[in-house]
Amino acid sequence: MIHLRIIAPRAHCRHVVELLEDTETVFNVVYLEDAAIKPKGDVILCDVARRDASLLVADLRELDVDVDGSIAIEEVDAEISGIASHAHHRRRDDIGSDPVVWENVASRTSENVELSHSFLIFMALSMLIAAVGIYFDQPILIVGAMVVGPDFGPIAGICVALVNRNRSLVRRSAMALLVGFPVGIAAAFVATVLLKAVGEIPESIDFSDQPQTGFISNPNFFSFYVSLVAGVVGTLSLTTAKSSVLVGVLISVTTIPAAANVGVAAAYGDWSTVGGAGIQLILNVFAIALAGFLTLYVQRRIYIKRRRAHLSEDSRRDAGLPIGESRRAKVKPDQEPEPT
Repeated sequence: MIHLRIIAPRAHCRHVVELLEDTETVFNVVYLEDAAIKPKGDVILCDVARRDASLLVADLRELDVDVDGSIAIEEVDAEISGIASHAHHRRRDDIGSDPVVWENVASRTSENVELSHSFLIFMALSMLIAAVGIYFDQPILIVGAMVVGPDFGPIAGICVALVNRNRSLVRRSAMALLVGFPVGIAAAFVATVLLKAVGEIPESIDFSDQPQTGFISNPNFFSFYVSLVAGVVGTLSLTTAKSSVLVGVLISVTTIPAAANVGVAAAYGDWSTVGGAGIQLILNVFAIALAGFLTLYVQRRIYIKRRRAHLSEDSRRDAGLPIGESRRAKVKPDQEPEPT
């Protein structure tokens, strides 16, 4: 269930209320006149079945609510209401579905792709943990490094940006990866040099004789296969807000350990291992991005199909919206389908 808080000028509110009243899966509508101060306007609260949240927000955008006011979207963890249950099951195809709230996906990815001090610190720390796991062939430390690593956010950001044709988000996400990985690799390299100098780690490591962690620098078919499957699962966890599933994805992919292995092997002068770990890193990132893009593309096409059908619903007429086409199809072609 999704809760919306809408702030709009009085001139828009009549159409907004009519739209909400005529949408079958909207309920708990509350209208507060002159309740908003900044921006000045009326406040409308409502709940909507998750399946129709993005469709409703798209209609509200056509009414320019996002231009002259604001729309806040919140996930409702639980709602005890016979009306809510009825609204959720009003349409047969709601049952068993797990639809995407695209506005939440865009917001979530936008927050996780910023090249910030905290992002770089997490990248460096995660690779330092992975480096210790590589020194002593300890898989538990490799798993810990995978969980700490923040690199899935920018990879997912690239996928979302490509599907939505958002060049700015592509640049920001790519920059985070292109800076973050070298910083982490450099941290692993420097730490290895210093620890070896003070005698805390072995003077030499045979990376080919590490039964527990040797896979990190030995890419094969299953490296690509697992990353591809993990990319699909990770993207689904993002679009359905299932964070526990995302943790499992992070544990299954060796991007952070592979990058750390590049730094560790370089400090030991083992360039064969550097090459193998580098290939593992590139293979993993590419597979996750490819799977994520394809998953989002399919989900987006399903939404566009539903949006096109929704444009002909009668609820739009009472709200003063055109039937069969969107006012913003020409202005936002990446968000709205062309009229059929």
